[in-house]
Amino acid sequence: MAIIENSEDKFGYIDESGKIVINPQYKFAGVFSEGLAAVTRPGEKIEYIDKTGKTILSLNESMETAGPFSEGLAKVEINDTYGFINKEGKIAIAPQYDDAGIFLEGMTQVRIKDGDKLKYGYIDKDGKMVITPQFESADEFMDGRAKIKLDSKYGFIDKQGKIVISPQFSESFDFSENSAAVKEGDAWGYIDQGGKLLVNPQFKIALPFTPSGLAVVEPTGNSK
Repeated sequence: MAIIENSEDKFGYIDESGKIVINPQYKFAGVFSEGLAAVTRPGEKIEYIDKTGKTILSLNESMETAGPFSEGLAKVEINDTYGFINKEGKIAIAPQYDDAGIFLEGMTQVRIKDGDKLKYGYIDKDGKMVITPQFESADEFMDGRAKIKLDSKYGFIDKQGKIVISPQFSESFDFSENSAAVKEGDAWGYIDQGGKLLVNPQFKIALPFTPSGLAVVEPTGNSK
């Protein structure tokens, strides 16, 4: 299902044929994930609806924002801090973080304030800090690797927090299909999970590989 907006700035949903299946009525509509989507009606608190538009959860008014469910948990914001709820709408991990991602492969990145600095680490689904906050930025785990940033360069860690690909890239995408697009200098290429170059940097733009085994690239003038 896809989100649509009408001329009155209200959101609803269509199916793959373009048919409206949930009439535009929300001032905010999130994407469907695990069968649910977060929505708000004008003047109302946040709800989660199913694909028929039926309200499944009505959140506490203290919850200012709510994200998609992933691995049974959804990020919520209370008083400018972030935590997670379960599918019963109950707090599963208390709001305490400056920011947070979504759970993938059993973990998610969280951001904390450390003096005048912001640092990223990782928690598990019980809320236990399993990788100490230490990174300038951090992404979700994909294919057993997570992109992190140290000293303004990007590299990758494993689920134990060990740096397996040293921060050396000016830009990078997350791993997808066991490879990651990375940028060295002005050119993009691809590495494997051990950091070995699969495709030498040679493209102006390179996007992640899809399950089809193909990736979109834009050649430079001297690409080979």
